[in-house]
Amino acid sequence: MKEPLFLNSVLQEKIWGGDHLKAFGYDLPSDKVGEYWAISAHPHGVSTIANGAFKGQKLDELYASHRELFGNSEKEVFPLLTKILDANDWLSVQVHPDDEYGQKHEGELGKTECWYIISAEEGAEIIYGHNAKSREELAEMIKAGDWEHLLRKVKVKTGDFFHVPSGTMHAIGAGIVILETQQSSDTTYRVYDFDRKDDAGNLRELHIQQSIDVLNIPGDKVPENQVKTEQFAEAELTTLVKSDFFDVYKWDIKGSHEFVKTAAYTLASVLDGEGELTVDGVDYPLAKGAHFILPSTVDSWKLSGNLTLIASNPA
Repeated sequence: MKEPLFLNSVLQEKIWGGDHLKAFGYDLPSDKVGEYWAISAHPHGVSTIANGAFKGQKLDELYASHRELFGNSEKEVFPLLTKILDANDWLSVQVHPDDEYGQKHEGELGKTECWYIISAEEGAEIIYGHNAKSREELAEMIKAGDWEHLLRKVKVKTGDFFHVPSGTMHAIGAGIVILETQQSSDTTYRVYDFDRKDDAGNLRELHIQQSIDVLNIPGDKVPENQVKTEQFAEAELTTLVKSDFFDVYKWDIKGSHEFVKTAAYTLASVLDGEGELTVDGVDYPLAKGAHFILPSTVDSWKLSGNLTLIASNPA
């Protein structure tokens, strides 16, 4: 079976969500949609195959029953999750555990992630790291609520990219839409939530001790930028990051470009434009908001049109 796997997926409403995901062609249930779990086999939001021989199957079931499509991976669960997030307000200040802590305390993978900034309003910011030099200082600053001195704020613009390993203090600010590539985990420890209340008037749960346990010390060490771009006749291919968990790329196509498989399988999301994906002589239309997997059975493919995609594969 040499065909891509297109996906239909799950929208998640959030206290900080908005309605910007309408621009991707999604039918939003409200104006508080924060996330589209675009390529996911996580039980909190599983994608469904939308085409071909496996149409209607859930991605987690397909991964379990047809491991040959995924390079006969020995990983127990499908390892990656691709999301699009609309931050209409600040997300909580948070941190994710590594695999060891996550498996021991939560029974699932830790969470290293990365962000490609699809759009950002003028002056938009993220929190990326912290200023505490020891775990004791970290605990004291959190207890005192000294967020002004603890948190590192960074201004962002459209097209920026950030690698966010487990243990990194972080938050996405208002006015930002991102594509997030992450390990398949939904474990989040909230450090601070701006004293917001949910629809029932309750403060959301914080996870102070877990956060102190897993936050990196010192907190101002963030990964160096690894972005490298190659120019071709009708394409610009950018490596955004190569990590222990995933490799992530940006593909800008203006015309057409032939690709040859370099990983067991590849996940891809169309962020802008329209065109075609050609696999084994068959053309598949592509438009903004489409997401697909190129399984192990696909050795080569062609992208044509005027397209911007983010692609990833497990490391």
